[in-house]
Amino acid sequence: MMSALGRTEIKNQPPPISEQTQPSTVPSVSTLSSDASAPQTVARPPPVPKVEKPRPKIKATKAALTITPDAVLRLKALQRGPTPQLIRIGVRNKGCAGLSYHLEYVDKPGKFDEVVEQDGVKVIIDSKALFSIIGSEMDWKEDALSSKFAFVNPNIKDACGCGESFTVA
Repeated sequence: MMSALGRTEIKNQPPPISEQTQPSTVPSVSTLSSDASAPQTVARPPPVPKVEKPRPKIKATKAALTITPDAVLRLKALQRGPTPQLIRIGVRNKGCAGLSYHLEYVDKPGKFDEVVEQDGVKVIIDSKALFSIIGSEMDWKEDALSSKFAFVNPNIKDACGCGESFTVA
């Protein structure tokens, strides 16, 4: 029989009751079957606790940066100074081509920085610059007018005329 709200009413039948003979610790869900006449109880298995697997530490097979013997000697001289510090290599947005190397003294590496150790010296690579620097060679160059660290970077796609800035592939 249809009610005023358009629902089908079944007379002389008590509402369906889900019976359980013993208490269960497994949660259950009651669903109605497609004919909506009798509920069905579906038991869910207890949740399985997640086991944290230790992540393997991935170690690069090749150093992110190689340091020439001249650069090693200069870095050792810098670390023998009155306040020995580490050098962090990074890149900054600068120049005609877009990026320029940036070197700074730091006391300790950042949380995600890459530490390269070669021949007794440590150099830190800024985590944000790692993909721009990876595979590069660090050298120390001296001439009559200047002395500086120079980088040979295989990732450079384009460089400005003066060689101060570069673009990576």
